[in-house]
Amino acid sequence: MINLQPLFISTTEIVFILFIIVIIFGADKIPDIAKGMGKGMRTLKNATNDIKGEIKRSVDNQGIDTNLTSEVSEEINKVKDKMADLAGSIRREL
Repeated sequence: MINLQPLFISTTEIVFILFIIVIIFGADKIPDIAKGMGKGMRTLKNATNDIKGEIKRSVDNQGIDTNLTSEVSEEINKVKDKMADLAGSIRREL
């Protein structure tokens, strides 16, 4: 059976990971690493937003109707909800 629950990291695991990072890189390098990771994440976010904007502009210029995708997404969500209700009632009967 597939487990679809989200993964959570406990406090102990976070402390252990930080401890390993301090051992590997040293305490003096951690701020530089965090700064570099922050810049990288910001750059990735900006690039993603640029790509999304470019796609949206292209779609608008081509006159493509995007309402279809939202309608399909709504229908898919309705089916998911019905399946979850059905699965819940089956579990309660078992």
